[in-house]
Amino acid sequence: MKRKMHRTFLTAMVACTLLLGGCVKHRIHIFPDKSDPLKEYTLEGKGREKILVIPVEGFISHTARRVPFRSRPNLVQEIVSQLEKAKKDPRIKGLVLKVNSPGGSTFASDALYEEIKAFREESQAILVVAMMGTAASGGYYISLPAHYIMAHPTTVTGSVGVLFMRPQWTRFMDKLGVHVAVEKSGENKDMGSPFREASSEEKEILRKLTHSLGARFLELVTLHRNLDPGALKEVATSRIFLAEEALKLGLIDGIGYLDDAVEKTRVLAGLEPEAKVVVYRRQKQGNDNIYNTSAGTPSPGRITLTDLHFLESLPVLQSGFYYLWLPEGGVP
Repeated sequence: MKRKMHRTFLTAMVACTLLLGGCVKHRIHIFPDKSDPLKEYTLEGKGREKILVIPVEGFISHTARRVPFRSRPNLVQEIVSQLEKAKKDPRIKGLVLKVNSPGGSTFASDALYEEIKAFREESQAILVVAMMGTAASGGYYISLPAHYIMAHPTTVTGSVGVLFMRPQWTRFMDKLGVHVAVEKSGENKDMGSPFREASSEEKEILRKLTHSLGARFLELVTLHRNLDPGALKEVATSRIFLAEEALKLGLIDGIGYLDDAVEKTRVLAGLEPEAKVVVYRRQKQGNDNIYNTSAGTPSPGRITLTDLHFLESLPVLQSGFYYLWLPEGGVP
């Protein structure tokens, strides 16, 4: 018994030393994170020319992802990293942007839009967007630079507009008898504060800012999609659409499945049937396929200590402007 306990103790000590020892020259790396380099993996094909598939999954943000045990790049950082890698490979002739997002912050959505547009212009590759379950608001915004937009038959898209959201703590604080004292250099310095009601002047200022950001979205839709006045008027209501109606309005170019989007890219780029379909990952994944959504996490559907990316979708109370479809009154 003592010998068994001794072996167990030694095993534990070795493990702790490997994990925590500062004198070990090489870093022990258990969980994949943003420091791992992106590597190319082939999903199908044996040809020389390539079609790259990049997933855009979830809330579009430029802020850090809070995940225990590892450091994950934010969505903008992750997509831009893949676009920059693709620019350096002249054999990439097509890009399928697999979008499944309700949108996100106005800044992050616009930044990602510009990066995607720049990739199209600099690489001369054919860019096809494959919309999955949801590609609304900011998810549609980033799709605009594409040569061709294809939606899944059940895709929810549209929601062309902007929200200004802020949490309101005043009633809760009144119940607790708590107040926040603020000294300010100008009367609008704390505009948008969750700790007091907005004045009429502040509401008007925020309304104008929201209108301006919404107008920018509509201008980009007009630039890229060339909608007729009737369709543009309908889109300007900021409502969502299913694929069939989005196609009739001109928001998208076709309806199909992910394989159809890959094939459309192959045709538009004039590639041979044997052209490779590739992805960038930070680690190798078993049974890999184009429906995998991440560059570096294990297969979805299993929540473990090593797979806590589900925490990223928890609500965050943060004031700001959003190109975001937000059903059921939730918060981003």
